Amino acid sequence: MADDLHFGWTAAIGSLVLGATKAEGGTRKNSYTIGGGTTLPFIGSDAMSASPLIAFEVCDNPVYWSPIVRDYCGDIINDVAAWTTASDTQYGADIIRLNLTSTKQRNFSDTAAIGKTVEAVLLASALPLIIEGSNEPKIDSEVFQICGEKGQGEKLLLGTAEAGRYRSIAAAVIAYDHSIIAQSPIDINLAKQLNILLREIGVPRDHILIDPYTGTLGYGFEYSFSAMERIRFSALKGDTDLAMPMICSASDTLTVKEVRDADPALLDEMAVQWEFTTGLAAATAGAEIISVRHPKTIPLLKRAFAGLKTVSPGGV
Repeated sequence: MADDLHFGWTAAIGSLVLGATKAEGGTRKNSYTIGGGTTLPFIGSDAMSASPLIAFEVCDNPVYWSPIVRDYCGDIINDVAAWTTASDTQYGADIIRLNLTSTKQRNFSDTAAIGKTVEAVLLASALPLIIEGSNEPKIDSEVFQICGEKGQGEKLLLGTAEAGRYRSIAAAVIAYDHSIIAQSPIDINLAKQLNILLREIGVPRDHILIDPYTGTLGYGFEYSFSAMERIRFSALKGDTDLAMPMICSASDTLTVKEVRDADPALLDEMAVQWEFTTGLAAATAGAEIISVRHPKTIPLLKRAFAGLKTVSPGGV
C-alpha cells in the first residue's frame, strides 16, 4: 500500500521556522514551518503535508539580472519595493528572496543603503523574507550585521554560507535569531561537513537549511538530483547532521544555450519551461523551497505540486 511506503525509514527531516507573525513577535502575515517529512516527497499519506514553497527572487541592482526577466517585468524592477509588492500581490509568491546585487559593485561601501533596502522590502510585503547578502568576504560582516538587525524579530533566512565563508553570516544568525542557508557544491559529504561546522560555532540545528546547489536540467542537474536524494536518504535513516530541509534555485536555467538562442517570439516560454522543469525535479528530489526568477513559473509549479499530491489516494 502507498501509505506504507517508508522503505524502512526510522527518522524524520528536521523543521525550521521562516517568518514571524505579529503574535510571534514579527510583522509577517505567514509563518512557515519547513521540513518534518518522514518519507520521500509526494509518496504516501505521510509525505510532506504542505507543497514545496515558492520563493520569488528580486534584487536591488537589476543590471546583474537576466534580460529575459528584466524585459518581462518592465520598469518595476528599478524599484525593489514595488517589485517586492508585485511578487506578493500579482505573481503569487509564497516567499520573497532579496538578492543584494548592489554589493557586487567594485569597492562597494554603501552599507547604510543596504539597511534602507531591507527596511523597504519588509514594508513592501508581509511575506517571509530570504536575503542573499554580499559575495565579498571583506564586507560580509557589516552587510549581514545590518540585515540581521533590520530584520530582528522577523525570523529571516540569510545566505549563503559556504565552507570558506560562513562565520559572518552565522554571527548575524545567532545574534538576531534568524536561520542560515548552507550551500555545498553537489556533494553529500561537504554538505554534512558544513552543517557540522555551523553547529560547532553555535548555529542551532533547527536554524540550518541545506542548499546542495542546483545544476540546470541538462547541464548537471542529474548530479544535483543524486546528491539531494542521498542527503534525504541519509537523514531518513537517522543521520542528524543531514536532517535539515533543503532549498534549491532554478535561476541558472535562464542562462542555458537553449534559452539564450531561442526564437525571440518564444523566449519567455522557453525560459519558463526550463525553470519550471528544473524546479519541479528539485521538488521531487526533496527540496522544500524552490526559488525562481520568472513570474510565469510560479503558477505552473503550484499547479504541478497540487497535481502530484492528488495523483492517487496514496499519492503515488
